[in-house]
Amino acid sequence: MTKGPDKAPSQRQLRVGEELRHALAWVLERGEVHDPGLHGLPVTVTEVSVSPDLRNATVFVVSLGGKDMGDALDALGRAKSFLKHRVALKVNLRYVPNLSFRADSGFDNAGHIETLLKDPHVIQDLGNPDTDEDGGHGA
Repeated sequence: MTKGPDKAPSQRQLRVGEELRHALAWVLERGEVHDPGLHGLPVTVTEVSVSPDLRNATVFVVSLGGKDMGDALDALGRAKSFLKHRVALKVNLRYVPNLSFRADSGFDNAGHIETLLKDPHVIQDLGNPDTDEDGGHGA
């Protein structure tokens, strides 16, 4: 049995990812990263996805206030060795994963879905309880 990229993460991967997320959020919350790209830009760690061998982790971040993430991602990339060191002090792992940072688009997708659900045509389709599944009207 081979593990493909669409294989669900193991409990260990999920647990390690959550521990890493808490540690990174703690470091960022305390303002320990002194980089101009992060100055005045509150960044939240939304998820950490860990590889099956626990050697690599993708950190998904979002800026509060909807600001552009380009500078923040560059700053986090420059600070990743510092962040890895700080995480090593907080999380008890044999190997601290290599960190890579990506913008989390989940909130944008949720906003798009909410906009679609408020569309009058969609409300009309969802809100009519007298419509049968085959498109006809109930008797």
